Amino acid sequence: MSITLTDQDRPELQKAIEEMVESGFTGVTMRVHDERGEWVGSAGVRKLGETAKPTTNGHVRIGSNTKTFTATVVLQLVAEGTVGLDAPVADHLPEFGLDPKITVRMLLQHTSGVFNFTGEYYDDGTFAPGIPATTAGREWVDNRFKTYRPEELVRLALSKPARLEPGTDWSYSNTNYVLARLLIEKVTGRSLAEEMQRLILGPLGLSDTVVPDTSPEIPEPHTHAYYRYEDVGRQKTVDVTRQNPSWISTGGDMISTTQDLRTFISALMRGKLLPAQLLAEMCKPHPKVGYGLGVFVQDAGENGGTVITHNGGTAGHGALMYSTPDGSKTLTAALNYVDDAALSLAEAFQKATQRLVKEVFGGGQAESADAAKPAQ
Repeated sequence: MSITLTDQDRPELQKAIEEMVESGFTGVTMRVHDERGEWVGSAGVRKLGETAKPTTNGHVRIGSNTKTFTATVVLQLVAEGTVGLDAPVADHLPEFGLDPKITVRMLLQHTSGVFNFTGEYYDDGTFAPGIPATTAGREWVDNRFKTYRPEELVRLALSKPARLEPGTDWSYSNTNYVLARLLIEKVTGRSLAEEMQRLILGPLGLSDTVVPDTSPEIPEPHTHAYYRYEDVGRQKTVDVTRQNPSWISTGGDMISTTQDLRTFISALMRGKLLPAQLLAEMCKPHPKVGYGLGVFVQDAGENGGTVITHNGGTAGHGALMYSTPDGSKTLTAALNYVDDAALSLAEAFQKATQRLVKEVFGGGQAESADAAKPAQ
């Protein structure tokens, strides 16, 4: 049984999360498992205007960490022989007219080239909007309880020019994971939530992890999330803790806790969810940015070795998830903040994650910008 340590035992960790709050986060909770046992701490407040600190195992919208769960389900279906990793996606989802060169692997690795339905940032600095996502200011606020069906998001993305030819390069797109969800549901005849329960949540006992679909609720306890936007020349800040997450769908809709994220990533890396061959495929990085199949594979710098990670941020909620490749050392965190159309906390998010990785894994400045920025 692991020993739970207080913030006095690891003052450097408590200081790191308190400095995150000073940089602009409203509430931070972090959980570390390593050779010294378990450390849990929190900083900031649960709600603006109040003084109560975030509870150490509160629920949070985990953003793009959803992709790691979804990729794991797809790979479990590969292990069961239900779908082939290098099979054309169009064979299973013919209704979308997908490029027949797009394979299941390309969805999971972001090499399909399909347009990102939350908007596409191009290398020349231009931005092509998709649905009203959190880059849209008041329009997102006004639409935050709207229901989008996954098919609708995919069709919107496919109505736009592809970012690149399938398999020729890497480009992060939430559309890949909505297609992965539809693929899971087509080949199994069951909902993503049912398959997630059968393959991951049930076996690991992740009772605090939710696949919300269109529900705006987030279980108690939780820290609040906020969004700031301009309305008739004035800045307004609204509580967006409740929102219909179907606007992001499997790109980042799940809810979890630092404990469940720790249980999941540790079990995944220890080989409890995937056969060794498929786990190796998952952790084989694309040369451009070190992205495997639903995970980033990163060098944690001098003495730090390799870390397997995915982070996520969406509308005032964020989550961090890191593990050594053997699952023995983990860092998971829940973050809350005031989001805005300019993603103005992205730099603080990146710097904070670099600092935490250095502190916990003993390495240098490990974080890549692609992994660190909130995935909107």
